[in-house]
Amino acid sequence: MNSPQTQAGPQFRILGSVSLSHFLNDMLQSLIIAIYPLLKGNYHLSFAQIGLITLTYQCTASLLQPLVGFYTDRHPQPRSLVLGMSLTLCGLLTLANAHSFALILIGSSIVGTGSSIFHPESSRVARMASGGRFGLAQSIFQVGGNAGTAAGPLLAALIVWPLGQGSLAWFAIPALIALAVLWTVGNWYHTQHRVARNAAKKVSPLAPREIAVALTLLILLMVPKYFYLASLSSFFTFYLIQHFGLGVQAAQFHLFLFLAAVAAGTLLGGPIGDRIGRKRVIVGSILGITPFSLAMPYANLFWTGALSVVIGFVLASAFSAILVYAQELLPGKVGLVSGTFFGLAFGLGGVGAAVLGFVADLKGIEFVYQACAWLPLAGLLAIRLPDPKRGPEAVPLPAA
Repeated sequence: MNSPQTQAGPQFRILGSVSLSHFLNDMLQSLIIAIYPLLKGNYHLSFAQIGLITLTYQCTASLLQPLVGFYTDRHPQPRSLVLGMSLTLCGLLTLANAHSFALILIGSSIVGTGSSIFHPESSRVARMASGGRFGLAQSIFQVGGNAGTAAGPLLAALIVWPLGQGSLAWFAIPALIALAVLWTVGNWYHTQHRVARNAAKKVSPLAPREIAVALTLLILLMVPKYFYLASLSSFFTFYLIQHFGLGVQAAQFHLFLFLAAVAAGTLLGGPIGDRIGRKRVIVGSILGITPFSLAMPYANLFWTGALSVVIGFVLASAFSAILVYAQELLPGKVGLVSGTFFGLAFGLGGVGAAVLGFVADLKGIEFVYQACAWLPLAGLLAIRLPDPKRGPEAVPLPAA
């Protein structure tokens, strides 16, 4: 039996709305990373303290997400999307008025909590609106977030750097826009849940042992992926400033190009996975960047920028494929799976930033990039992922 959303095809209005909300949410969150050089100078922070800010934000953005997903699988909360964005707004205003390292950590933790509530439920909405094209829906949803992450450094360079830390308060305007959009999405979610809650569910085609092996491999693949992303998202501007003598705004522009490439790559990963299989996308996206990552620490400024764009584009295609692959392993647990893997993404990024920050203090920022260049070789693990070998009709239906 097909669900109503599968029969109707993708609900692009809803997918566009959650993608726009994801854009605004992650744009606001990325401002934290984008203003690191400003905070470092204003408060005389070490690289280790910069890493701790990322760890604080991303731990709150990770540890709560599986719990939120587990709860909402059983008790859907259409208005939780509005709650998550409201907390992000509160955290941003706290950061705008913070005048100590402790307040910066508090503001970062509030933003992270908002993210924990927003992501599992918005991912569920994307799956409910997919019409059976789950990879496409997740890519549309994800590209909004990655585009927002890319826009943060650019807006920080244009607004926050010239006007100062207090100008973060102006970003309450896009937060209010997101709240209005999410209220409308919540109305659709409420109606759709009532229509689809009795839809049939299909079981995974894999045995429990195969499911356990596959989930373990996916988690292991997330570690090098997000450690490497942390080296670029958290420390790329410092690397460019120190290694090439760039100014802060020029370095922020290079970070924007990398994050824009991440957004573009995200858009392709899901639909390609729908056509050729998730496993092939996962293998190609992680293992495929190895030659470029190994070359980047020894490249000049032009090729460093070019290689970072290629790396961001290719590597980003993995997450949509990983998330949908995991959702298909555990049908009926969309919230738990989404919360767990979004949580892992944030948590591993935070741990990676903290670890790499300490390493940068001890060994230097160039050493970080030379060491991290080898991480994509872990993509060899993806070759061992089981292949369900099924057509689109066998993909499990989204949980109501």
